[in-house]
Formats: sequence, C-alpha cells, structure tokens
Amino acid sequence: MSVYKKSHMTYNEKRHNHHFRKTHMEQFDFITNLLGIKDPNITILDFVDAGTHKEVIAKLDYPAPKCHNCHGQMAKYDLQKESKIPYLECAGYKTLIRLRKRRFRCQDCGKMAVAETSLVKKKHQIPAIVNHKIAQKLIEKASMTAIAECLAVSTSTVIRKLKEFQFKTDLTWLPTNMSWDEYSFKKGKMSFIAQDFDSQNILAILDGRTQATIRNHFLHYSRQVRNRVSVITMDMFSPYYDIAKKLFPNDKIVLDRFHIVQHMSRAMNRLHIQVMNQFDRKSYEYKAFKRYWKLIQQDSRKLNDKRFYRPTLTNKEILEKLLSYSQELREHYELYQLLLFHFQEKQAENFFDIIEELLPSVNPIFHTIFKTFLKDKNKIINALELPYSNAKLEATNNLIKVIKCNAFGFRNFENFKLRILIALNIKKERTKLGAH
Repeated sequence: MSVYKKSHMTYNEKRHNHHFRKTHMEQFDFITNLLGIKDPNITILDFVDAGTHKEVIAKLDYPAPKCHNCHGQMAKYDLQKESKIPYLECAGYKTLIRLRKRRFRCQDCGKMAVAETSLVKKKHQIPAIVNHKIAQKLIEKASMTAIAECLAVSTSTVIRKLKEFQFKTDLTWLPTNMSWDEYSFKKGKMSFIAQDFDSQNILAILDGRTQATIRNHFLHYSRQVRNRVSVITMDMFSPYYDIAKKLFPNDKIVLDRFHIVQHMSRAMNRLHIQVMNQFDRKSYEYKAFKRYWKLIQQDSRKLNDKRFYRPTLTNKEILEKLLSYSQELREHYELYQLLLFHFQEKQAENFFDIIEELLPSVNPIFHTIFKTFLKDKNKIINALELPYSNAKLEATNNLIKVIKCNAFGFRNFENFKLRILIALNIKKERTKLGAH
C-alpha cells in the first residue's frame, strides 16, 4: 500500500513538473515572438521586471562548428559573460536583453570562437532592429538626443547611424531652372540652399551664403554643365546677382514675386507707423492706427464687407476713417494699391511708369524702395513675364525650420545638412546632392 502511494505521488509530481515546464516554455516562446527574435539558437531563460525597464535573460547556443583557423572540429567550452543588448520597447517599457553567448575551443589548434547571431552583428552591441529604428526616427525629424533617449542608446550611436547615409553629387548635370534662397543655421548666420525648380531636387546646401562659398561649390561643375542653366529665381539679395551671372552666363535672374510685394508692404507699414507716431499715444487716432494696422496693408479688393467690430463698421468703413486722419497716408495708400494691382495683373509697363513718374515726390520710405525697383527693373520684369517663383523652395525652408526646431538647434553643420537631406530625400527622393 505504501509503495503504491509513493509511486502515485511521484507520478503526480512528474505530471505537475511537466505541466510547469510546458507553461514556462509557452510563455518564453510568446516573449520570443513578441520581441521578434527570429534566431532559433537563442533560448529565453527568464523575464525580469526591473521597475524602470524589463530584462530578458537569454543564452545563445548551438552545436560546435568547424574551426575558422585550421578547419578542425571545435568543442563547446563555456558561456561568455552576458552582453547587455538594448532592445525596442515592449508594452511601453524599455527592454534590455542579457545574452550569454556560447564559446567554442578548437580541439586541434586551441583557437577560441564565440557563437554568432542574426540578432546582433559580430563585435557589436546594438541589434539590427534598433539600428533600423534609429534610421526610421532620423527620417521622421526627431532630435538625436530624443532618439537616443527613446531607444536607450548613446547620442554617439545615433550620430554614427546618421553618418552612414550617403548622398553623392552628380557633377555632370544641372537643371535649366534653379531656385536660390537662404535659411538660418545659427542665430545671426544665414546659409545657402539651391533647388531644382521643377523636380524640387536639392542641388546645394552650403555653410554660408558668401559669393566665395557659392562660387567654390558651383565651380565643381564644368562650364558646359553650368551653361545649361537658363533661369535662377532668388530673393532681392544683391550679392547673388553678380555671382549668378559669373557662374551661369546664360541665365535670366527672376526675383521672387513674394519678396517684391513684401518690400511694398513693409514700406506701407513703416509710413503708417510714422504717421501714427505723430499722434498722442492716448488719443483715439493712435489707438485706431495701432489696432487696425493690417487693414492698411491688405489688398483693397479683398476687404470684407461684413460687420465684425463693436462699432458695427465694415473693414472698408474703418479703413476710410483711418485714412481720413492723414492726407499723406491716403495718397500713399492709393499709390500702394495701384502698384499692387498692376503687379498682380502683371502689367510691368504701367507698374514702372508710375514708379518713374512719382519717384521725386513720394515719401523717403517709398523713394528708397522705388530706387531699388528701378535698379532691378529687368529682374522684376522677368518675374512678371516668367512663371517662376521661390514658393517651392520656401516650403523646403519651412521643413528645415521644423528639423532645426525639433533638435533645438545644431552645433555641427554636416550633421544638420545630413538631417535635411534625409528628411527631403528618403520619403520624397528629391536629391542629386551629397557630402563631398
């Protein structure tokens, strides 16, 4: 009876232990699938909740291979000290794999070897899946410190991955239509960017916008290639004019229409401030000028007839009241609206006839911009006659601002340049440029 009972208990224990092992194996298989570990030679031994993160205890083991040195048979030796491998987040927690790798020793020459896995490259600590995630986040414009923090790696690891991206310059080709502009790299320092007007391919990102910097870059292209360029669109930055003509003898310079209108708008605003400051700060007139300044700069054809404000006046009625306070402001407002109309209707002859006629009699603020317009007359006529502008390049510049803002600025220009190229190219395939 006692023998039967003993054997019965032993059977129950065996069954319980088998069920326990089976349950644990199923759990570990589930963790393996959850983490996406595809190497069958990695066995998960335990799963630890460390509070701030999760730790997976695992080993890498497989039959002894042939010796790489003498091609003799190797034998299992021992397990290497555990490697700490940072992994992707799991269930919202950072995950660390503590992996012990099998070591092998050659029975003939005594050479040692360590087991290798597809999870992480030989002599590397960062798994391939984390490297892919770093690249993905670099494309998504996240800051490098944020990427490092999110994936539990160092910032230098992220920078190394960044430098793996390669963009080569095609020195045998330039587009016929090009756009030039500048963007801010550091506070007080402007840098140069050039883009293909049609395809939006980035052609140059330079650390600075001086003539020497631009010339040194484009002289890498042969004269024959540079002669292909027929139109360059740019803003009203005069140093660009000379260098463009020297580098691209066949090109027409087209001033960006937005910047021309902006010049007129700013002149109107400065005159409005000048008139406003003639009144006492506590006066009704001063407060009216201060509050409704946008109406003076707005295109009169777009003024709204709806009654928005407490005095139940329309925008046109408020504007008329403002203009009634100053005859000089009224005259220049009418001039501004007339120029705006001819410019938007692309009537270059009428536009310049008015400027030439009224140049001697206008306020000094308008006198200055009129002289600038007359000096750049041919370039402005090109802007009115040709269908080119810097609108597409301004969109690129907005993206650059987002990258810079997300990163809280950059110290290293090459890193900044690579981030711009990655963001513009990987998703949109928009570049024929790279680091020299």
